[in-house]
Amino acid sequence: MIVEFLNTVDRSTLREQALEAIRAAITSGQYRPGDHLGEVELAKQLGVSRGTVRQALRHLQQEGLVIAGNRSMLRVNNLSSREVRELFRVRAALEGLAVRQLMASQDAATSARELREALSRLADADGDFAGRVEADLSFHLRLCQLAGNSMLVEAWRYLEGRIRIVILSAGPEQAPTMMTRHRHEPIIDAIESADTSVAVTVVTEHMAVAADHFADVTG
Repeated sequence: MIVEFLNTVDRSTLREQALEAIRAAITSGQYRPGDHLGEVELAKQLGVSRGTVRQALRHLQQEGLVIAGNRSMLRVNNLSSREVRELFRVRAALEGLAVRQLMASQDAATSARELREALSRLADADGDFAGRVEADLSFHLRLCQLAGNSMLVEAWRYLEGRIRIVILSAGPEQAPTMMTRHRHEPIIDAIESADTSVAVTVVTEHMAVAADHFADVTG
């Protein structure tokens, strides 16, 4: 009985490790949008069974990072222009809610200072594409975290993989124009202004511009 339990824990751990490894390879750009994900190759690289890889890929399909292509071959998702626009509309709704809740708290000024610190990391990453991507996403995640709504953060994190795919699809030539300090400062300025409607409008416009940019690149 104890041996069976330990074997179950071990298999579960392998599944989680395989899932994290494949997810990291996709979101870091090691596998590009459209790349084929072969069970045999991945199982060999990770040192696990094909069944373990299959379960991991099934989970990544649910997350939207992996999609079935021709003859059911699994590939890294490559979002269409329409899907990019839908994604950023949802981001605008989530981050607009984050701004509302953040500004309704008594710590809005402190939150604004924290966001400026997060924004400074974006400036420090100038010229480093991978670093800039991380700093940009960290800024937006921190905005959601400061709202104090765990479900909001969970929803944003659920979209994070697809957000990364969109950015990676644009690449270091096109994506960085959307990840500058200049583009993000108005969000913090609006929070400091204590005008919630203005702040929400700024976030909505920020996402709308990004949606147009990335949709055009994808298209």
